[in-house]
Amino acid sequence: MTLYLLQRLLYLVPLLLGAVTIVFVLVHMAPGNPVDYIIGESGADKEMIARLTADMGLDRPLYIQLLRYLGQVATGNLGYSFVSNMPVLELILDRLPATLLLMASQLVFSISLGVGLGVLSARRPNSLLDNSITVFSLASFAVPVFWLGQLLILGFGYYLDWLPIQGMVDLRAGYTGLDLVLDVARHMVLPVLTLTLYNLALILRLTRGSMLEVVGQEYVKVARAKGLSENTVMIKHALRNALLPVVTVVGLEFRALIAGAVLTETVFAWPGLGRLTFDAIHARDYPLLMGMFIFISVLVAVGNLVTDLLYALLDPRIRYR
Repeated sequence: MTLYLLQRLLYLVPLLLGAVTIVFVLVHMAPGNPVDYIIGESGADKEMIARLTADMGLDRPLYIQLLRYLGQVATGNLGYSFVSNMPVLELILDRLPATLLLMASQLVFSISLGVGLGVLSARRPNSLLDNSITVFSLASFAVPVFWLGQLLILGFGYYLDWLPIQGMVDLRAGYTGLDLVLDVARHMVLPVLTLTLYNLALILRLTRGSMLEVVGQEYVKVARAKGLSENTVMIKHALRNALLPVVTVVGLEFRALIAGAVLTETVFAWPGLGRLTFDAIHARDYPLLMGMFIFISVLVAVGNLVTDLLYALLDPRIRYR
């Protein structure tokens, strides 16, 4: 396993190099540039625009810009944001806790509810309960994340006025201690619910299908013939093997979770990496955009590696050589 981990980490280097090169070219070829955003409608003269362009290094050939950027990244320097004039890594680390809080919370809820409802649905296939869960999962998966977030804002924030709809904390209240924790929890409800409803639908359907396939296997029939309770058969024997496809999809869906976070954080003004990415795209902040891409790529690669390691944990027959 140690050798396998080292090989995977080595494979990450050329993968990131190729991905960064492609995205760097695409980002710089997109319409607009950060100079136009910074100047805005101030009516700056051509000399000032040329000087600002030269200060940002945007007047050099694209391949020179790329080589300089790759050299910076190799030393651990992701550059400075054109707009905020702050180190990109500092901006990312400052927003990371908010996104991790949001993503970890929705992963816990979506996996636990998705697996639980999937097992419950598989125990009584084609029943009223199974059909109701199926309709719920299909409806949750079909609704776009940004639209679902807006519906929740209208329902629970605007009309019922039960929950806050913007930000992570109430800055005017100045809460501390336990009151601050409760305030953050209240602000988390709607964005976490938005991401959870979307992601649990896929996990639920996959768990149900995998469980229905597994319960027909010989070892499950043997476990029942031994007189084991139905709960023991379903949870201890069937669910463990049925979770392998679920782990695969959760690992592959990690990229989709990040994309969903961008939309969700934008809708709810959540101060995380998703909102930071949106602002960087809007401002054509090239260093910040590239830094976010590298950071997200590393997270996705780590997520895929953890998925592979979970295979060996769930199924002792799987080994990597």
